[in-house]
Amino acid sequence: MRASRLLSLLLLLQNRGRMSATQLAAELEVTTRTIYRDVEALTSAGIPIYAEPGPAGGYQLMDGYRTRLTGLTAGEADSLFLTGLPQPAADLGLGAHLAAAELKLMAALPTPYREASARIRQRFHLDAPGWYREPDPVPHLLALADALWQDQAVEVRYRRWSPRPGEVTRRLHPLGLVLKAGVWYLIAAGNDQPRTYRVSAITELRPLPERFTRPDSFDLATFWQTHVEHYEQANTDQVATVRLTRNGLTALPDILGPKAARLALRTLTPADPDGWYQATIPLETVTHAAAALLRLGADVQVLAPTDLVIHMTNTIQAMRHLYPT
Repeated sequence: MRASRLLSLLLLLQNRGRMSATQLAAELEVTTRTIYRDVEALTSAGIPIYAEPGPAGGYQLMDGYRTRLTGLTAGEADSLFLTGLPQPAADLGLGAHLAAAELKLMAALPTPYREASARIRQRFHLDAPGWYREPDPVPHLLALADALWQDQAVEVRYRRWSPRPGEVTRRLHPLGLVLKAGVWYLIAAGNDQPRTYRVSAITELRPLPERFTRPDSFDLATFWQTHVEHYEQANTDQVATVRLTRNGLTALPDILGPKAARLALRTLTPADPDGWYQATIPLETVTHAAAALLRLGADVQVLAPTDLVIHMTNTIQAMRHLYPT
């Protein structure tokens, strides 16, 4: 453990130049006293580190010195696919491996490339979750990731919404994890073809002693793309007919999402004398559509299907009792 930390300290000084003991301690998650001992150990081993005193001082390597001890460990190599995604890496328990791997890669790069990499990191950042959304609680994500690495079967208790809401127990072979818009999904096979499960809907998880053979023909990226296409196509098989004001029409992409809004615009009729437009929108479920359309307030009127009209009517009447005039 200490050898790994000493190498990380050395690579930090090589990549970033002068750093104070406080900065090094924060990066390596140790105390400044530990940094003092580590620097002393490195200098005793012949590493040319010297200290500059003063408020802007710190430790730095002698000009021209570079280490070539940049071999990646297995864990660090495994984490490289998450470079640029620090939070997902941390969710999967790979945060420390990723940080160490990035340090070693930066140390191995020629100076011009290292400077270009630093410029990119300073200018671009990925934040996966949407606005005003907290990430889903995923207490079983690490256990799932471990089972995924080991090709180990698991038994899960899962909250499902269809065909009948409730909790079910499933024995699964985990095949992949996907992060979509800040939400983690498990791709796993049971007794049939692989299916998709929302990780936050898993209430219990038990690793099983059983190991399984991963299908050679399974490709995670291909499966997910097909799943997304089928899901979005299924959502367009059922539609709702609505009337919209100009304001409602303008807000539609924010309420339904860009793709659903484009589908609605294809069916748009010219405005009537009162300035209302008519369109059809994708209908996933009655409750889902009602929750979205209620955000438009008085700028939308649902005309069909009847189930959605009744649901909207009941909800609005119940709200009216909460806000009497």
